[in-house]
Amino acid sequence: MVPNPFSALLLGIGLALSRVGLIAEDRARRATELSWPRIVTGVARMSKSAADVAMVGVALGNAAIAGVGFAGPYWGAAFSLGGGLAAGTIALVSQRFGAGAYDQLGQAIRSSAALTVAATLPVAALFYLAPAALIGVLTDDPQAVRYGADYLRVLAVGVPVAGLNLIGSRALIGADDAWTAMVLRAGGAVLNVALNAVFIFVLGLGVVGAALGTVVSNVVVVAAFAVGLTRGRLPLVGAFPVSISLTGRYWQSDTCRDVVSIGLPVVGRNSVWTVARFPLLAFVGLFGSPTVAAYIVTRRIWGIMNAPGWGFGLAASSLVGQELGKNDEDTAASYGREIARFSVASYAVAALAVVAFAPEIVGLFVDDPSDPSVPIAVGMVYAAAAAIVPQGVTSAVAGALDATGDTRWPFYSRIVGMFGLAIPLVYLGATTGLGVLGIYLSFFAETVIPAAINYYRFATGKWRAISRSYRPDAALDD
Repeated sequence: MVPNPFSALLLGIGLALSRVGLIAEDRARRATELSWPRIVTGVARMSKSAADVAMVGVALGNAAIAGVGFAGPYWGAAFSLGGGLAAGTIALVSQRFGAGAYDQLGQAIRSSAALTVAATLPVAALFYLAPAALIGVLTDDPQAVRYGADYLRVLAVGVPVAGLNLIGSRALIGADDAWTAMVLRAGGAVLNVALNAVFIFVLGLGVVGAALGTVVSNVVVVAAFAVGLTRGRLPLVGAFPVSISLTGRYWQSDTCRDVVSIGLPVVGRNSVWTVARFPLLAFVGLFGSPTVAAYIVTRRIWGIMNAPGWGFGLAASSLVGQELGKNDEDTAASYGREIARFSVASYAVAALAVVAFAPEIVGLFVDDPSDPSVPIAVGMVYAAAAAIVPQGVTSAVAGALDATGDTRWPFYSRIVGMFGLAIPLVYLGATTGLGVLGIYLSFFAETVIPAAINYYRFATGKWRAISRSYRPDAALDD
């Protein structure tokens, strides 16, 4: 493991848990090795997203923040599709890597890439052809519609590329290499911020510049993944854990079927948040513009606090999948349980850090401290920091279940949390005396319910039988 302050902090948390018997020391070390690069990537990418909002806010004001925020659910659709299919990628790659079936890796990656492009092209076309109509679904503010439409039209070009970006990342993590994926994707996020600064402030392109920076940086990262996977190494980055041919067969019915059957519920799970953002933003809009701006700022900060889940979820997918590839179901179960505990502790540390500096963090998004959105945002950030901790269970256990192919229950749990409680609470806050407390409670509803349901499903052990149909020996039998 490459020593650095971030991995040292994470390992310190894991070793503290191991001393009280909550995780085996060797599993804490392995989970740290795989999770910390992905967490850094998540922080970098969510910071990039926050920078989009902060930069356009400084340059153009609250209307631009709202426009970019209203475009967010649509851009999230690309990640719902790409991320869902990438769950199939990491499940198949990790099990084959754990079993030493390296000759089957290329087919899993190529089929995932083909399915991702096919699924995202229609979405990209819709974003490009009708951006104003799409933004208009969420708001009737003409300035916000104009800014959001300009932003979304440019992002449309990057939708398939963003999906391929996720496929490349998950393929490497499934092959036990989170470091290379971090270097490429976090490097892309840094490039994105730099391009944004040039496009927005130097060239004066405003929201179009923010979108253009996202597209260009994603293209660069996907090109790097393609070169590295083809040649087995990348200049300045080093060796890749696997080398595949990009000219081989892309459609292989059994592999495509496995990717879809594993990934489709994950697409649904990811889409729950994407779809939920439409009524959430519409209901938050009933509170008025300051509350909308505060909510969008809080969601960007939430995204950064949520980064541990990305790392631990993918670490659980990779490590559980590798143990299943060896047909060691008991060790796979131990990894799933113990990584969830590790994840919760890391979320708590991140939440405490945000609570300590909440006013200063909110101040990064709003140039004028007298802006009425500032105190609203600070209160929301405090509530979000408390509510985010159960997400540690949700993300880690969902990652473990993804590796087994048992992906339906995390989908169901998210539907119940979002549509059963979170959205109704925001609506009640907007239309009754509950007020902004409804938004605070919605944060808890969206994390506590899925955490309880996901953990229950993993504890039943039914994933053991489900996983057997996706293992390398099953693929050979087909």
